[in-house]
Amino acid sequence: MRLATASVVALSAGLASAGSWFGSSQDVIVKDVQKVPGDSPLEFCDTDHSNDIVKIESVDLLPNPPETGAELVIRATGTVFETINDGAKVNLVVKYGLIKLISTTADLCEQIGNVDLECPIEKGVLSITKSVDIPKEVPPGTYNVYAEVINNDTKPITCLQATVKFGGSKKADIGDL
Repeated sequence: MRLATASVVALSAGLASAGSWFGSSQDVIVKDVQKVPGDSPLEFCDTDHSNDIVKIESVDLLPNPPETGAELVIRATGTVFETINDGAKVNLVVKYGLIKLISTTADLCEQIGNVDLECPIEKGVLSITKSVDIPKEVPPGTYNVYAEVINNDTKPITCLQATVKFGGSKKADIGDL
């Protein structure tokens, strides 16, 4: 569970940080069909999740959407059904509009140290709360994040994606038209 929650927290923090480098106001764009429960822009990737090692039960961002130049608090809970071992990976892609900013594979066990966890992550339930500062220098625009997380034996841990728009004006209410 620690890995699942750590993954969610790390992804949320990364998304929030990347998004917040790009402006002062933002809109979160999410499809409800695959939305991760809770108050965040995260959604599950369009894949079969029946064999995922982690079931993400809730992810909350405070504030949501994240704000540039402010602290972001991430609260996540989930259940790990199998031990997550050294060698687990995160395949991460971050795009700014259509421009690919990041395409990398990271060692999950190295990254979860950022949320005070370590591998192996044993079966069970875990809740994590983490605070991160969002830089005020984030350029305005739309950011898309995709993160596929796999165990050392290539079994799927989870797959998450999100779209966050930073900067620009807020959408007008129908009454404003």
